[in-house]
Amino acid sequence: MYFNKDSSRKPSFVLLPALSSSPETGVEFGGAALLSFYTDTTDHKTRVSNIFGYSTLTTKGQVKLSLNANYWTPQNKYHYTGVIAFYNYPFNFYGVGNNTRLSDVDHLNEKRYKVAFTGEHKLSDNFYLGYVAGVIKYFYPYDPDYSHIIYSPSIQGRHGGASAYVGPSFTFDTRNNNTYTTSGIIINSYYNLMHGTYGNNGYRGGFFNIEYSQFFLLAPKLVLGLDVQEQSLTGGSSPFYLMPQMGSDEMMRGYYQGRYRDRNYLAGQTELRYRIDKRFGIVAFAGGGEVFHSSFDADQLKPNYGGGIRYFFDVEKGLAIRLDYGIGQKPQGEKRESGFYIALGQSF
Repeated sequence: MYFNKDSSRKPSFVLLPALSSSPETGVEFGGAALLSFYTDTTDHKTRVSNIFGYSTLTTKGQVKLSLNANYWTPQNKYHYTGVIAFYNYPFNFYGVGNNTRLSDVDHLNEKRYKVAFTGEHKLSDNFYLGYVAGVIKYFYPYDPDYSHIIYSPSIQGRHGGASAYVGPSFTFDTRNNNTYTTSGIIINSYYNLMHGTYGNNGYRGGFFNIEYSQFFLLAPKLVLGLDVQEQSLTGGSSPFYLMPQMGSDEMMRGYYQGRYRDRNYLAGQTELRYRIDKRFGIVAFAGGGEVFHSSFDADQLKPNYGGGIRYFFDVEKGLAIRLDYGIGQKPQGEKRESGFYIALGQSF
């Protein structure tokens, strides 16, 4: 799989050390397993399915355990995803808003449990309708060393809580490939109707997400990708741990995940991808985004840009490891925000 092209559409299994990096984790290492397969090996329109599990530690004291599944039935009539995860995830909390300060940092200890499932049914050639459901719990043990930020009146849900959610989802998908897309559009949207459970019974709210991506084949080896995402927390309460967060290895690369968070988030990016050969590729990307409480302000947009390389370890299925370096804004009196990322798969 690493050195030979295999077009037989047979299952492939990789068991190997895991290595990744991001600003919020530092270097992450451990073990991972990836099983990729087709539910129909004769129909070349059926998309690749996979099961991915990993157990990792990070240089910032975090522990992650996760099992993920992405399953396409023959002819893509149904699409299912599932995840079971536990994170013991200390992280830096800077407060709420689009202009938090580096000096206001609190180092929070977070434990997170999640079970989630989605299912979608193909109603036409490109349109899927389905549902999302799951349970998620956040827990923040008391620490006397916390600063005033986590205890300020504007921060809701400082002790965490558990919620169950369910809601509708829809996807419009004309992509020619779901692992390395060179043409087509995908629009994915879902709404989580959330209800607090256990000691969090008083919480009522929701979470809305919509993402639009389009790809253009400019030349045989050159692809332009566009990606826009909007997220909103709905309801009267604003638990900080449920708020949309800027920064990840997929969108607004270069920003520490959660450095900026609020009830709404809007971001966009463009990525130019050049496939040097079957095994290697390079990319350049640029974008912008912001979080906001109720009103979007174009003057508050934060920039990001950068580049990276791709190594396609499974040529036939289009599976790649990516290394990216993202650069963001330079807040007044602080160093410029940036980050290095090692991750599996394309950014979008």
